[in-house]
Formats: sequence, C-alpha cells, structure tokens
Amino acid sequence: MLGDISDVYRCEGAAEIVGFDVAFSGPFVMRRHLESLSFYLSATECLVEGEGSGVVLASSTPLSLWGGVDPDRGEIIDRHHPLCGEGIAGRALVIPHGRGSCTGSVVLLEAIHAGQAPAVIVLNRVDDIIALGAIVAEEVLSLSVPIVVLDDARFALAQSAHLVTLHRGRRLVLSGPRLAGLASVTAGGELGHEPAPAIAANDGFSLSSADRRCLDGEDGPAAQAAMRIVLRMARLQGALGLLDVTRVHVDGCIYTGPAGLAFAERLAAWGGRVRVPTTLNAISVDRRRWQADGVPDALGVPASRLADAYVAMGAQPTYTCAPYLDGPPQLGEPIAWAESNAVVYANSVLGARTNKTPDLLDICIALTGRAPSSGYYLAANRRARLRVDLPPLPAADESLYPLLGYVIGAYAGDRVPVICSLDISSGEAPSALKAFGAAFATTASAGLFHVAGVTPEAVDSQSALGGVPPEASWAPTLADLRRGWLELNGERGERVDLIALGNPHFSLEEFATLASLCRGRRKHDDVELIVTTSRYVAEQARRAGHLATLEAFGSRIMTDTCWCMLQAPIVPPSARAILTNSAKYAHYAPGLVGRQVRFAGLSTCVTAAVDGRLAAAMPAWLGE
Repeated sequence: MLGDISDVYRCEGAAEIVGFDVAFSGPFVMRRHLESLSFYLSATECLVEGEGSGVVLASSTPLSLWGGVDPDRGEIIDRHHPLCGEGIAGRALVIPHGRGSCTGSVVLLEAIHAGQAPAVIVLNRVDDIIALGAIVAEEVLSLSVPIVVLDDARFALAQSAHLVTLHRGRRLVLSGPRLAGLASVTAGGELGHEPAPAIAANDGFSLSSADRRCLDGEDGPAAQAAMRIVLRMARLQGALGLLDVTRVHVDGCIYTGPAGLAFAERLAAWGGRVRVPTTLNAISVDRRRWQADGVPDALGVPASRLADAYVAMGAQPTYTCAPYLDGPPQLGEPIAWAESNAVVYANSVLGARTNKTPDLLDICIALTGRAPSSGYYLAANRRARLRVDLPPLPAADESLYPLLGYVIGAYAGDRVPVICSLDISSGEAPSALKAFGAAFATTASAGLFHVAGVTPEAVDSQSALGGVPPEASWAPTLADLRRGWLELNGERGERVDLIALGNPHFSLEEFATLASLCRGRRKHDDVELIVTTSRYVAEQARRAGHLATLEAFGSRIMTDTCWCMLQAPIVPPSARAILTNSAKYAHYAPGLVGRQVRFAGLSTCVTAAVDGRLAAAMPAWLGE
C-alpha cells in the first residue's frame, strides 16, 4: 500500500538527509506515515522499463550471474558472495553492478523464462550484461524485468529500504523503517510531474543506409531483430553510432536452459546468417563423444541442438574459450568477442578492440556486422585509471600470475589498471598473461588491463595512463596475496580426487610444459587428471607428441567443452576434492558443482596427481 496523496509531504529547500551526505535533483517526495521516498526516473536511468515491487536483497559486492545464480531455483550460489544462499525470485535485487562472465545475460534470460527472476533490479551503474538479458527476454519472450540505475546517494537509500516499487510512469518508491531517520529532501518538482518521454531506439544515431534496410526488415526477420537489439544496447551505452567489426566470438552457445536455445533456434529458423567470420566458444558437452562420456540426454541433446543452431547460421564450430590461440586479431582491430577471458586477452595482450560483449548480443552483432561505437572501442576509455605498484615478489611458482590477476581484479572493479613492476619474460608471457587475464576477468568488471613494459598499449606506465595522473593508486602486499590464496582454497584437507586443468583451454605451450612435468611418471590410481582444450590445439599437441606423454601418465584430454560447463558424470559424485591451477575455476566451481576446491601451480598439481595428496599448507613463497 502506497497510501493516497494526503500522505505525501512535499519538501522544499536544501537537501539534508540524516546519515547521508547527498544532494538530489528531479521530482522527489517523502511519505510521512509510510516512511517512504518517491521520485521519478529519467529515460536514461531506466535501462529496461516496466513495473515491479519486491523486498530488498542488497549487497555492496558486485555479482556475476554466471556461476553466481542458479536460474532454475532463483538462488545465489557464488560461495564467495555475501548473499550466497539467498533467493532472488520476486525480490528487489540491489547491487552496484555485475562482474565476471559474459554469460550472465543468458542466466538472467533463463531466470525470467523460469519465473525465478527478481521483480526489479537496481544498479549503481549501467551494466550491459545484466541489461541485455532483460532486453532479449522482452524482444523475444515478451517477458522482462525492469532495471534501473541510481546515482550514489539514491542507490544508498535503495540499499537501506525494505521495499522497492517501480511504476510504469518511471516513479520509484523506496519504503521501510530504516528510512525513518530522514529529515528532509529536495523536491525538484511536484508529485504529478511526468518524466521526459523515452527516446526512440535510433534517435541521435548515425545509421547507414544498410543499417536502415536491416532495421526495416529488408534483410529478413533475424537480422531485423538483431539490429533492434544492437540499437537498444547502443542507446543504453550512450553510443552515437555503430561501427563495423571484423570478427565475432559467440559465447551464447553455452547451454543454460530452454530460453537460450529457443532464442538461437528462432534466429536460425528466420534464416539468420552471420556477416563476418564468427567463432564459437566452448559448449556444454564434447560434441563428438558426449554419449560415450555418459552425459544424460537431458543435457546432451539440447546442448548439441544449441551448437547446431549457431553452426546453421554460419558460425565456425571452433568450440573454444581461447579463440586467441588460433589466428588471433591484430593490434587495433575492431572485433566483438564474448567470454570474459577472451575479451581481456584480446584487449590487453593483443591490443585488439572489443567491449565485454554480453552473450546473446554476440550473435546479434554477427548477424549485422555492426557494434555500438562505445566503451573499449574508443581510445579515451582504454587508458588506465588505477595504478598498481607491486612489491618485490619472491621467487614463486606458476600460481603467482593467476593469484595476482584474481586479487588485482577484485580491487580494480570497473577501473582499467596499469600494473607496474611485474617482470614477465618474453617466453612465459603468453601463458602468464593468459592465466592472469582469466583470473582478472573473474573478479573485475573491467575488460582491459595494462602491464607496464609488457602489453602493447603500455610501453611504460605513463603511456598506459595517457599522460593523466591515475584516479587512484594501490600497492598490494604479500598479505593481500595470502588472503586471495585462502579465498581460492576452500578445501584445506590433503585429499585430491580430481585435477582440473584447462580453464581457459590449454595452449600448445602449456601442453609442452605439462608433458615435461609428466614424462616418465604415472599418476596415482585414485586421482583423475583431465585437461580441456580445443580441437585445433589438441591436434597440434598430438603431432608434437605431447598427448602420447600425457596419456602414458594417465591423463585424459577433452575437447569442445570447458570446466565451467562440466557437471556429472565428468565430475563424478565420488570426487569430493578438486585441485586446479585455474583461479577462475577455483572461484566458480564451489557454486557450479558443489565441491570443495583447492588452487595451486601446474607443477604442484602434477606432484599431487602422482602422490594422491597435497599438503594443506600455504606455499612457502607466500611467506606463511
């Protein structure tokens, strides 16, 4: 119950809110009896319009929906998140923004389809990945979830509210006893003041004649729907136009549920064809042998259908989460890649230009060949905003780089960092930066980092910063790294049942290193060691003789899929303790497969495979 007009106190004069140092603009009122605040939102503050009301579920910690939310149960499953175990269905989810995987958009789409989505989502900044899930649901399913963005002051109020209600007139009402201490607020207008009308999807855009033909449906219904979605995202991002891309990497081919499958099959049935070279990410099963692996039909059949739908639209069946290992893009090349580690590697290590393309937008860009001209496509957004000065680091094993990426990503958030004093030899740079980037992409929402003197846009720290002082500086300590190690090592026992390697997919160089560690040895009978990689790299490793060495050791090689998609029976019920060299998988696995996970360097993983156990102590190089 919101009460009637007599319950509203129209406030005038200076803004003074007890407990907050804020100033408001726009229509704003306070309800005396219901301890509520009501204000209108501008068109740009409503990422996805609609109405909804729910009890607040709030956190100041960003959330990755992929690996963080079970869309069928509407439950937060990220063991590292303060809201783990909470239900989101019908709630007002109040979080600053998302982070991590590009697949979060599909997770929200599936939650909406399953009736397990929040009633309203309140963010502190625009989040493309979260918004796209609701936009596609609206465009394809005629279902959606309203999403709004509030400035710092109003976001803090939403976090303190008990109930959030959004009306279709874009009037947002916050209510609850924690707002009772508010003394007064500024009224920028009367209660009945109407917000400005929404802007049409292509207002202010410079569209080519080909874009207009596509939008008018002359290129078919699939391209038309794709262009509508691209333009909605461009408006949301504040872009003033579209740009041509040379290639696309699609992450939406991961099977998360029936809604994502229906979306892809509908586009294929409408005659959708990609306009630029398009590769496919790792899928949810090994496409060639999932039945032999014992994968149930309930997963294998729809996962295969999803892959087939994208191939039918002209995508290449590469099935890898590391597309940069086969024909990488060039410095400055405009591409549109999804999959968080691939985005970070392309931007940071190769110097190509791509946004962190959300799943589902990836195929829309492929069908049109056009992407919003915004974000990391623009030079101004690629400069570093955070300077990170590393302390002198002790001699360490291979776990140093993913651990650094994990810790720095969590601190950086949405800020592009430049990391100083990180020495990486040219020989170890590709694998080290691959591991660093995958971990960074797990905890950060930024899709780009610079390493001074190593990455192409950072000849030195000043070039990475664009000659401008950093907005912030940080000097992590060994204590910060120890805390990161403890967070990644949820399992402290010595038992090891399964060793998971290849997240992201193994490179040829990593296979060579692993083969050298395994040569002449044999794994323990009670331990399974599985490496995931692409078909392309697996064939290279076979020709080089590495796979023969690993098979003699007792290892198993899997292609097409990757650890973040693998469930039983590949991860058997008896495997209670998993060891991995991937900080990304160590972060996501507890929520995805419900097991305890340990994290270590590659050489330590091989030793554990031979011994059948791993000492519970922290590595000596971390100092404790």
